[in-house]
Amino acid sequence: MIALCWSMAPAAQAQTEGSLFGGSPFVAAQSGNSNTSGQQTQNTSTAAGSDRQGRNDNPYLDQHILQPYAVSNTSNDLLTLQQLLAANDVRSSDGTLVRQPPKPGEFENYMERLLGRKLPRYGSQLVLPSARDFAAPATATVPPDYIVQPGDTIVISLTGSIDGSVEREVDTNGKVFLAGVGAVRVAGVRHSDLRDVIAGAIGTKFRGFTVSVTIKQLRGIRVYVTGLANNPGAFTVNGLSTMANAVFQAGGPSAGGSWRAIKLYRSGKQVADFDLYQLMRGGRSVADIQLQNEDVLFIPPAGDQIAVIGSVQEEAIYEAKPGESIADIVTAAGGPNTLADRSRVILYRTGEQEIAGPKLVPSALASGTAVKGGDVLQILSTGTLTMPTDRQSVLVRVEGEVNRPGIYYVPPNTPMNAILAQAGGLTNSAFPFGTKFTRQSVKIGQQESYRDAIRQLELSLAAAPLTANSSVSEAERNSQIASARAVLERLRQAEPDGRVVLQLSPTATNIPGSILLENNDAIFVPPMPTTAGVFGAVYRPASFLVGNGNPALKVRDYIEMSGGTLRAADRHSIFLVRANGEVVSYKRGALEKRVIAGDIIFVPVKTQANPFWARFKDITQTIFALGISAATVVAVSK
Repeated sequence: MIALCWSMAPAAQAQTEGSLFGGSPFVAAQSGNSNTSGQQTQNTSTAAGSDRQGRNDNPYLDQHILQPYAVSNTSNDLLTLQQLLAANDVRSSDGTLVRQPPKPGEFENYMERLLGRKLPRYGSQLVLPSARDFAAPATATVPPDYIVQPGDTIVISLTGSIDGSVEREVDTNGKVFLAGVGAVRVAGVRHSDLRDVIAGAIGTKFRGFTVSVTIKQLRGIRVYVTGLANNPGAFTVNGLSTMANAVFQAGGPSAGGSWRAIKLYRSGKQVADFDLYQLMRGGRSVADIQLQNEDVLFIPPAGDQIAVIGSVQEEAIYEAKPGESIADIVTAAGGPNTLADRSRVILYRTGEQEIAGPKLVPSALASGTAVKGGDVLQILSTGTLTMPTDRQSVLVRVEGEVNRPGIYYVPPNTPMNAILAQAGGLTNSAFPFGTKFTRQSVKIGQQESYRDAIRQLELSLAAAPLTANSSVSEAERNSQIASARAVLERLRQAEPDGRVVLQLSPTATNIPGSILLENNDAIFVPPMPTTAGVFGAVYRPASFLVGNGNPALKVRDYIEMSGGTLRAADRHSIFLVRANGEVVSYKRGALEKRVIAGDIIFVPVKTQANPFWARFKDITQTIFALGISAATVVAVSK
């Protein structure tokens, strides 16, 4: 055992910060050198005073949150830079500083006018919401190439001839002091080399030991983000932060700033030129180097901006580097999507008066065609093209009163009688007059008409307070509007079914067979009904047996059998809905029609002098005609 070995201290001497090594020379040197300690204290005090002075003079240090400064507070003094910057600060409800998103540039505004919708710059969504934390976490693993900085805290553990551990902070001179060894310069040393540096220093005094060195805590570093940043300034970031972390902390580039040519200056020299597209689109972070204290990031003006619209993975405005082609920009947009027409690109070149309108660029030539600032690239879609019906194979759903219900695949231009023959024909209980024949293309048209009707009701409801009857109290008027809103909400939940009314006689025994089927058609043949229903403003809504020896009565007779109409009923708007979907209005003689099984009689409520309810009355029959079921209308009108 070497005579100068470090022994474990007695229990009485342990448990103090300066005596982690017990009676070792570390302790003696640390406790006995009072002059050095006093000098260090004095230096520390002086440094602290200097630091405080620096904090007062530097508005950016440690990211101080500056309060808005009113002009009236300055008296005759000029506004300082801090006050001008703070005037733009916005705070959320919890008091945190919220960065404002960059204002759209001229090209973004141009594309919004052109398309009728916003087309953002690619990358702008990564810096919103502004409260997102892009700083590297303090618990991140320290990489081997990390450069030790002043303020970092390192832990040195030894075993063998020396037992114990000590924790030291790197001072402003880049050194740590080890008792019995002296000051060891560690600032500027890579993390992977730190153990060898410490071991070499201790090895000049001692032998027979094993050392382990870890970085316990990283000191924040100050970097500057300048140029066309959304929030330029000085930022205190984690020691593991990279160029991307600092750029995102500054809110990203402004509308005129570049995403693709971010410069990093260190000690007055450019050391990196980073293309953020490599990270955001390609996932490559090789060029995203780690920052050091006092680094300066400069965001230059943006390069040529190209809009990409249509069937691509991400529509946006992209920044092009010099020499990049149409194919490069389409690749930056994620490439064509599943429904894209990959054979061509449509190019709109702004600023060229000689070539007006779109220009077709075959995909084979896209890689050799350079883009220019202001270009608009459109990738067409094949998914919106409707093929001729005589070329479409057909899937048809047949169910209900047929002998073989199922989904049948038939060639184009197949008539209905052929599909019914495949389904084995109608059963003896079938009611052909009530057949529900629905078509997808009809449903799409009905949905648009139905949405138009709902919008008309919304306008009527919005106009209701302006046209209110002065004799109605405000409380009653508010109650009427609340009821109207409830009806409107129920109507929004309903949806047309695409039903096509078949012109059949109530006594028909077959379904028209000459109708050519389309893809996704559906045929439902109901069983023979036995009742007819009366709903709406009658005393007792009910269903009545029809046929089977019961006399054929008129609509007015069934209304009387339901107790007659209420006082609130609108007798001049009564209508009849046939089983085949046909609607017979009062003006067409609905009250005198003979009722057959499957019919629905509806008695509306008399509306007050309110444009919404007047419009609702007018639109009710339209709703039936659009394929909304009678049950839906009855439920809505309750």
